[in-house]
Amino acid sequence: MSSAARKIRLLMLLRRNGVNSTDVLRAMELIPREVFVPPTFHDQAYEDTALPIGHGQTISQPMVVGLMTQALQLSDRLKVLEIGTGSGYQAAVLAKIARRVYTIERHRPLLAEAEGRFQALRLHNITARHGDGMRGWPQAAPFERILVTAGGGMDPPPDLMDQLAVGGIMVIPLGADRRSLHVVRLRKTETGVEREQLWPVRFVPLLPEVAAEPGRGRAASGQGGWSRGTCPRRP
Repeated sequence: MSSAARKIRLLMLLRRNGVNSTDVLRAMELIPREVFVPPTFHDQAYEDTALPIGHGQTISQPMVVGLMTQALQLSDRLKVLEIGTGSGYQAAVLAKIARRVYTIERHRPLLAEAEGRFQALRLHNITARHGDGMRGWPQAAPFERILVTAGGGMDPPPDLMDQLAVGGIMVIPLGADRRSLHVVRLRKTETGVEREQLWPVRFVPLLPEVAAEPGRGRAASGQGGWSRGTCPRRP
C-alpha cells in the first residue's frame, strides 16, 4: 500500500472515531507524518500508533493528536502555546490552523530536530525554544489556547494558568498518577475555571526544568518508558 493510501486510511479511521473537524483533518492530511519519525519507522508513519523518536520519547498516536487538537476549538485568529515539542508533529498540525504557535521542549536535541523540520516544511508561524514547559512562556503571554502534551497532576501548573487568556482554553492530561490520566479541557472565565473531563490517555510525565544533555550530568527525572500520547481505549 502506498503512503498516500495509508494516509487516507488513517484519516478515515480518525473520522470514524470522533475526529470530525474538517480543519483538523485537513491539517493532518497536509502534514507528512513520515518527516517526523526516524527512517526505520517510515512504513508505520500512518499507523494509529505512537512511535519512538529518540531520547526516551515518542511521537503521539495520531488519534490523540487529532482529538486533542479538536478539543482546543482552534481558529486562524488564535495564538497557541504548546508544552512538549517532541518531534514537532503536533506543533506542525497546530500551525496549519492557528495564527501563531509557540512551543517549548526540555530536550535540546529533539528541539533542534523539530526546528529543522519546521524550516523544511516552511512552517514560519512556529516559534520554538528550549526550556521548562511548566513555567510557560511569559514573554509571549497571554495565549488564547494552551496544549500540554505530557501528563500533569490533579491540577495544571499555576504558571500556565496565569498565561491563559480569559476566555481561553487549555487541554492537558491530568490525574492522580500516570495510570489514571484523562485529557481535561479547562476554560478560563472572569470568575474562575470551567473543567471538563474528556477521555483516558497515557502520556509521559510533565517534568520541571530542562533535560540534561549527554555528558553534562543527569536529567531531572526519568521518563519511565511511557509513551507520549496514546489512547488506552477508543474514546
